[in-house]
Amino acid sequence: MAGPRKRYSSDLKAKIALEAIRGNKTANEIAAEYGVHPTQIAQWKKQALDGLPAVFSTRSPSQEKSEEDLTATLYQQIGQLKVELDWLKKKSGQLR
Repeated sequence: MAGPRKRYSSDLKAKIALEAIRGNKTANEIAAEYGVHPTQIAQWKKQALDGLPAVFSTRSPSQEKSEEDLTATLYQQIGQLKVELDWLKKKSGQLR
């Protein structure tokens, strides 16, 4: 029966993946140095290479999230202003 899974920090994963990408050491050498299975190193290397284009994309996930937050806030303000406008029109007798 297998024991509990080891957890590795994202910094350590990035460091190991970068070493694998550089190719100065074999996966077995890196595995021995860090106590990580060579297959795991290959997976982290692939993840790093697959994610690399996103590093250079024009919009980061945090930018997209802040734009969504701004849009939600603006829609909320528009709704509030519409309610206030309808109330003012009703009070002034323009809305029947």
